[in-house]
Amino acid sequence: MVTTVVLAVCNVHQIPETAAAVAEIEGVSEVYSVAGDFDLVIMVRVRDHDQLATVVSERIAKIEGIERTQTLVAFKVYSRHDVEAMFSVGFENGD
Repeated sequence: MVTTVVLAVCNVHQIPETAAAVAEIEGVSEVYSVAGDFDLVIMVRVRDHDQLATVVSERIAKIEGIERTQTLVAFKVYSRHDVEAMFSVGFENGD
């Protein structure tokens, strides 16, 4: 599984419509409207890099309202959920 964060700058007058269109793309799991240098944070989760290239370059980048993107590929995920699971090994039955 390849997890990617795509940061997008959009036409300011089309952000809601652009976000809705991006959210419909297969492989896009979430779209956040944010404040700052970027307008949208797009979470992409696909099986491999070929699918990633298709989703980002052929689908997201061509949505009306997207002006530019920056893609960040995740190497590893760290979350509280993962840490709790790691330290609970052997304690599944309340031991």
